[in-house]
Amino acid sequence: MEQTRALNALEPFLALSKTANSPRAAADLVTQATSAPNTYVFAELLQTPNIQGLQDSKEYALSLTLLEIFAWGTWEDYKSHGSLPKLSPQQQRKLQLLSLLPLSRSHETLTYTALQSALDLPTPRALEELITEAIYAGLLTATLDPAHGVIAITSISPLRDLAPGSLPNLQQTLQTWSQRCEAALVDLEQQVKAVKEAAVEREKQRRKKDRSLEATIQSYEDKTATKRSGTGLGDEDLMDIDQESGSGRVTRGSKRGAGGAFGFSGGRRLG
Repeated sequence: MEQTRALNALEPFLALSKTANSPRAAADLVTQATSAPNTYVFAELLQTPNIQGLQDSKEYALSLTLLEIFAWGTWEDYKSHGSLPKLSPQQQRKLQLLSLLPLSRSHETLTYTALQSALDLPTPRALEELITEAIYAGLLTATLDPAHGVIAITSISPLRDLAPGSLPNLQQTLQTWSQRCEAALVDLEQQVKAVKEAAVEREKQRRKKDRSLEATIQSYEDKTATKRSGTGLGDEDLMDIDQESGSGRVTRGSKRGAGGAFGFSGGRRLG
């Protein structure tokens, strides 16, 4: 959406470039385009014949260089040139906003101190205002952390034009990224394989323990059955033995009478 809005904002200047037949008119058009709100891409304007014709003008050739800096350069590039036309406040603000995009790609530059230095902003407050403006303009998504003096960037809009000769570097960057992704996928597959193998091994150990427990139970039951058959005792007898084992008494299925073994009731009965 940001790209569409930026391209739509550039359309009037593309139309005006067809009638900017003099170097001065083309240079004025560069000033207008770089000062206008929502114009953040300039590649199509750079390719127009009248704008390209500025390179043949001794007086206005630097306007073409200025437009190139707005297209793919930074505030540092503008300062290092030294002889470029003086920027209006609107142009300066626009270039500082655009410079945030390449600076935001490196975590080393996302501190208040680094950004203030790179963008010539006098105070942390000025930096926060610039970041807030960039967020509302859709240039990036960020969170300010004044307590720690850092800025967390979560997304950057693809609104900068590619500089000439930058395609090979971009291809190399993409290739490196692709290789890292492939290496990460291989590592992930190995981890998944290791997890599956560990799960299979755990299941084998569980089944082994279950079989061992079943064998122990079966062995106990077999020994109990053998003991029963060897003593000739039934289940009730064995239960009686178990219950009376603590007192040393054995209770048989046939019990003694109340008079003792010989039927005496307290004295010998005669007759």
